[in-house]
Amino acid sequence: MNRNPDLLNGPMRPVLVQMTVPMMFGIVSIMLFHLADIWFVGQLGTGPMAALAFTFPVSFAVVSLAIGLGIGTSATLARRIGEGNTDSAARVATSILLVTSLLLIAVGIGGQFLIDPIFRMLGADAELLPLIRAYMQIWFAGSVFMVLNMVCNSILRATGDVRGSAMIMLLASLLNLILDPLLIFGLGPFPALGIQGAAIASVLAWSLTTLVALSLIHHRRHLLTRRLPGFPTLLRYWRELFSISLPASLSNITTPIANGVLTAIVARHGAEAVAAFGVGNRIESLALLVCLALSMSLPPFISQNFGAGQMERVKKAYALVIRFALVWQLLIYLVLVVFSAQVAAFFSDDPDVVRWIRIWIIIVPLGFAFQATTFLSASAFNALHRPMLALRVSLIRLFVMYLPLGWLGNHLFGLEGLFSALVLANLLTAVIAWWWMRQHLSRLLESA
Repeated sequence: MNRNPDLLNGPMRPVLVQMTVPMMFGIVSIMLFHLADIWFVGQLGTGPMAALAFTFPVSFAVVSLAIGLGIGTSATLARRIGEGNTDSAARVATSILLVTSLLLIAVGIGGQFLIDPIFRMLGADAELLPLIRAYMQIWFAGSVFMVLNMVCNSILRATGDVRGSAMIMLLASLLNLILDPLLIFGLGPFPALGIQGAAIASVLAWSLTTLVALSLIHHRRHLLTRRLPGFPTLLRYWRELFSISLPASLSNITTPIANGVLTAIVARHGAEAVAAFGVGNRIESLALLVCLALSMSLPPFISQNFGAGQMERVKKAYALVIRFALVWQLLIYLVLVVFSAQVAAFFSDDPDVVRWIRIWIIIVPLGFAFQATTFLSASAFNALHRPMLALRVSLIRLFVMYLPLGWLGNHLFGLEGLFSALVLANLLTAVIAWWWMRQHLSRLLESA
């Protein structure tokens, strides 16, 4: 019996809930995966901890590519499933896994020769380079499994199999949690490998869960085939994939760049303000968790119905998730404000840090409803095969609204002005994204 939700005919609200709840657990498990690495490596001392911190920009660039490939996979595959073209869907899924493997093998090989120059450029000194090299040589070699894992998850979500996707993420996190202490500290028969053990644990977790995911895709979804199309058709599939994946990857990379600039502005107000801003970023990721999970479950729903020509259903689903995001994030804001003192005290006992955290809570989360509207709209644009509109929304939010208004707010009114400007930036971007989506859906309905 197929327990997956019927994306084309099932009632929208229960279907979206059924898809979103497992994704919430999946996202939490991925957060725990990275927290485990940081915590266990931190037990080795300051040097290994600093070395791991240096690896983040490089690993994030590869993760951004993986996220983009996942978005492109979901959009191209779900549309064909919605059209009822299962043979084409199987060929597309197999061709995507093939090009992902080829691309990441090239990245893994090239990365081996770039470790020293990249990390010297990032400012790593001679003491940290051997630690970074020990970690990144393994990480680059195994990055193909990390990206394949994420693409496999997207294939499962494209079919509506969110339980399978969430199970893969949870299993990867659990394996990493078990393997980290064994390989880092050398418990039992295992050798103590230090920071290199953390990289090996991650690669083993990714590779084992990738095998499980491929098994699910083949046996449960029947989306692996030996009958690949001719090379011209293969190139057409890959062009379609990258036309969505590359803008999505670029959009993902721009976010930490903008946050880095904002952090530099906040730093002018002292270390306490920076600490509070860092806490705020962690609160933000938790406060937006439900809507982030929704942004991952919405694209398969939209793409399948888009492929089936059910544009009225797409329009209603988009309106439903935007209404939910506005109401849900308002409730989250009220909860944060009511418990602002307790939340601030949980993260710090420094009076100045606590004061800035409370000010952040009172102002910034007021814009989370609009922020959720923006990234849900971007997800919908990707699902409708309009990735450049999704990228435009992200670039407008970060570089037209966020940074200029943040700088101006800080210049005129200090840190409170910067926080308020972020709310205004989210509001203005949400209005633009909503208006563009409304116009786009109207054109699609007229041409249907």
